[in-house]
Amino acid sequence: MLADMAIQTEASRMMVWRAGWLRDQNKRNTYYASIAKALASETANKCAADAVQIFGGNGFNSEYPVEKLMRDAKIFTIYEGTSQIQRLIISRAVAEAAKEAA
Repeated sequence: MLADMAIQTEASRMMVWRAGWLRDQNKRNTYYASIAKALASETANKCAADAVQIFGGNGFNSEYPVEKLMRDAKIFTIYEGTSQIQRLIISRAVAEAAKEAA
């Protein structure tokens, strides 16, 4: 579980960096920003849920930080566009690229 959490976190970080790099180059980054937002928010939720599982019964105890982290991670899938909206943006970009390639 810890290895999967590390893999997902690093993949999310790289997508955020790519979107940021494109923005720094004054290039359009909507596609990569949407991928980064969807991936990072889902990674946060998955990692928080896995952390609660790793802690076992103590994961739900308010004396441990993972209980709060799990609640806090949920907001990332809602705030500034839900993951479903990000997927819509991504799918439109993919469809547009397919049209241009044809």
